Amino acid sequence: MTIPPDDPFVTHRSLLFTVAYEILGSAADAEDVLQESWLRWAAADRSDVRDARAYLVRTVTRQSLNRLRTLARRREDYVGEWLPEPLLTTHDVAEDIVLAESVSIAMLTVLETLGPTERAVFVLREVFDMPYGEIAEAVGKPAATVRQIARRARGHVAARRPRVQVSPSEQQEVVERFLAALHTGELQELLAVMAPDVVLVADGGGIVAAALTPIRGADPVAKLLATANRVALATAAVWFNGAPAGRVEFDGEPAAVSLELADGKITRIYVVRNPHKLTRIDHPARLTR
Repeated sequence: MTIPPDDPFVTHRSLLFTVAYEILGSAADAEDVLQESWLRWAAADRSDVRDARAYLVRTVTRQSLNRLRTLARRREDYVGEWLPEPLLTTHDVAEDIVLAESVSIAMLTVLETLGPTERAVFVLREVFDMPYGEIAEAVGKPAATVRQIARRARGHVAARRPRVQVSPSEQQEVVERFLAALHTGELQELLAVMAPDVVLVADGGGIVAAALTPIRGADPVAKLLATANRVALATAAVWFNGAPAGRVEFDGEPAAVSLELADGKITRIYVVRNPHKLTRIDHPARLTR
C-alpha cells in the first residue's frame, strides 16, 4: 500500500521512529513497530481522531512496549554484553541538547536498566515533554500512577547517567586522538587519552569476536586495543547517535565505537561489532522530537 505524502503518518514519521528507537534501543525493531503501527493507523476510523500526532505516538508507544517485553526475554539469552544499535546521525541532532543526550549510546544503555513501562514513561515525559494524561493513555496506567513511575524513573536515571557533559568540539578532539592511537597501536598514546578507571564494553552478539564481559582499567583496555592494529585496521571519525564517534574496521569487518568522557579523558568505550546492529552506520537516520 502506498502512503499518501500528506498523510499524518508520513508527516510525523521521524518523530515516531525516534520514540520507538528510544524505547527499544534498536532501529530494526523500531522499523517493525512503525510497520505495525501503520497497519493500525490505516485501519483506524479517522473521524474519531482529534489529534493525529498524539494518536500515532500512543499507538507507537503501545506497540513498542509489546515488543520490548518480548525482547526482554530474548536478551536473557544474548551472548555477551548487549549494546544499543548505533545510528549514523547528522550534526544537527547535537544542536538539540535534550535529543542528543537521549539518543546517546550512554543514555540508551542506562535506559536498558529500566522496566518497560518505566522506560516508556521516562522517554515520553523527559524527552518529548508529553502531558501525564497522554502518557497515561499510551501506557494504560492512571495519570497518578504515571507521575509516580516518572519520578522513580527520573531518580533511577539520574543516579546512573554520565555526570559530566562535554561539548561536541571537545568530544571530537578526544575521538580523533583515540582513533589515531588505535590506528598506530601505540600503548602510551592509548593510555594518554583514557582515565585510569576506564571501562570497555563490547557487543559481538556471539557472531564476531568481542569481550563477553566489560574490561576495566586503563592498562588492560589499552593492551587489548593496542593489539587491534595487528589486523588490517581502518578508522574514521563520524557522528553516531548525536555525538562524534568512530567507525572502525577490523580486518574488513566494521565496528561502531562511542566514547564517554570526563575531564578530557575517556571513561567508557562502547564497541558494537554485531553485524546485525551495523546496518545503519552508513546512511544517516532522521531523528526528531
